[in-house]
Amino acid sequence: MCGIVGYIGTKQAAPIILDGLARLEYRGYDSAGMAIYDGEKINIRKSAGRLKILENLTRGGESMPGICGIGHTRWATHGAPSDVNAHPHFNTSGTIAVVHNGIIENYIQLRKKMTARGYQFLSETDTEVLAHLLDYYYKGNPLEAVAKVLHRVEGSYALGIMFADCPDQIFAARKDSPLIVGQNEDGCFIASDVPAILKYTRKVFYVDNQEVVRLRADHMHFYSVDEEETEKTPVMIDWDANAAEKAGYDHFMLKEMYEQPKTVSDTLTPRVKGKEIVIEELNMTEEEIKAIRKIHIVACGSAYHAGVTGKYVLEGLARIPVEVDLASEFRYRNPILEEGALVVVISQSGETADTLAALREAKAKGFKVLGIVNVVGSSIAREADNVMYTWAGPEIAVATTKAYSAQLIALYLLAMKFGKTRGKLSDKEFSCLLTDLRRLPDQIELLLNNKLKIQKFANRYIGAKDVFFIGRGIDYAISLEGSLKLKEISYIHSEAYAAGELKHGTISLIEEGTLVAAVSTQPDLYAKTISNMVEVKARGAFVLAVTCEENKEIEKAADYVIYVPETNPYFANSLAIIPLQLFGYYVAVGKGCDVDKPRNLAKSVTVE
Repeated sequence: MCGIVGYIGTKQAAPIILDGLARLEYRGYDSAGMAIYDGEKINIRKSAGRLKILENLTRGGESMPGICGIGHTRWATHGAPSDVNAHPHFNTSGTIAVVHNGIIENYIQLRKKMTARGYQFLSETDTEVLAHLLDYYYKGNPLEAVAKVLHRVEGSYALGIMFADCPDQIFAARKDSPLIVGQNEDGCFIASDVPAILKYTRKVFYVDNQEVVRLRADHMHFYSVDEEETEKTPVMIDWDANAAEKAGYDHFMLKEMYEQPKTVSDTLTPRVKGKEIVIEELNMTEEEIKAIRKIHIVACGSAYHAGVTGKYVLEGLARIPVEVDLASEFRYRNPILEEGALVVVISQSGETADTLAALREAKAKGFKVLGIVNVVGSSIAREADNVMYTWAGPEIAVATTKAYSAQLIALYLLAMKFGKTRGKLSDKEFSCLLTDLRRLPDQIELLLNNKLKIQKFANRYIGAKDVFFIGRGIDYAISLEGSLKLKEISYIHSEAYAAGELKHGTISLIEEGTLVAAVSTQPDLYAKTISNMVEVKARGAFVLAVTCEENKEIEKAADYVIYVPETNPYFANSLAIIPLQLFGYYVAVGKGCDVDKPRNLAKSVTVE
């Protein structure tokens, strides 16, 4: 949520900042602004609405000359989207400018104190408190002022700060909201995420919690919140810069769907060596794996849906009890973690606020945490005991596709590794599973190349008001993700239900013409799911079935069938989700929705 970009160097700052903010649009925002030092004073331009408005206001940055500046795209938390609530925010004299991601939890108390001291507030935001606090504490030493403010505020923040008295410097700081800094031969950068500055540099530093950075045109220094200088090691980003571009596709989401065969292969191949699975980053001995008594999977959104599939796969292949929790529930229910428990947290960004808090909760209780994440150097990657990267590359569209597919592969590998080590899988079973795993990239590509049938079907349901997804076991997990994909990008009300629960209330919602998508990939449950399809069809539903090629019997109960290639039932999600992703995408495109940036949503949810 929100985006920060800053630059200080030898080039004009405004065009660089606008370009960086454009590359962060996927994070979700409702207003945008910039502060640029022109050699005499700090100038600010900001507006509600899309970044294009700011670009027009500043003629692409040309009307805001200067080689030092900060910019922001805001996702409203305090105060409605408006010009005045947009960032950056000034102190009263306009000599200090601040951009902020996160939430200052004690801003009401701080605002009252600052008002009592004579400070006047123009906006409804929590961020303006920071500008006035910086003004209050600034006595000529900007680092000291920043440090004092950070000692006063509670909550989460990623900050970019400029002082008119120090035009050769930008300050950055963070706590629980992602922030990176980077450097090239022309200058230094701050950003919320790597894609914003990948065009300019691959040399980045991940800012740690309660760390302050002083950036100049040719170097940067890192400090603790107590103003003690610290040493940092840069990370070289090896992403292909073109990976953050559309490359001729209409949307990032479509491009990323078509990248799934490669993503699955990239996640799989380095860990399959001959006839074995080697997950070096686990750093777990066979004895430690055998000692696991329970696994807690904790995640949000699509990552949670991957975790639901992971429960079935881990319990089935490794015979380890698994509990799956939404991170926002896990952290507040005082979970009971017994000896021998392993906590697995899953997050694409590695910055998801509730998931990160759950990780800390588990570690505080003394339990080992494995992170499954996509972003190298992210907070979860740094704080987890061990990390399993998904190697999906940058995912720009808000609705995840390829990162979700990579998370599934990571969980399959984990289940097979644990199952083999614990003696729950024979050599023959393990070999058959490996064979099916290796076939997945080609099978996914086959499904993607047969998109025309799904596109035609989707065009019939552009005007749908309600859609229901049903399934049993892993098919229920697939339904959860299929439903989410449709609702988040097309704004059509959609729900997923365990098919066996239909008669416990849900079936009362079925009426003439209602679309019900029935997922049926588990051979042991074919007959049960067909019974549920017959029930909803008898009440007027139009039934779309997604099933395996061998299940021809389903044609008697379904109005429309999409077949996926045969694979091991534990891996069925990786194939069945593809037509459901395409269905959601083409419905949204048909409705004219902003597929990559759905309303009210953000890619990286860094606040509760």
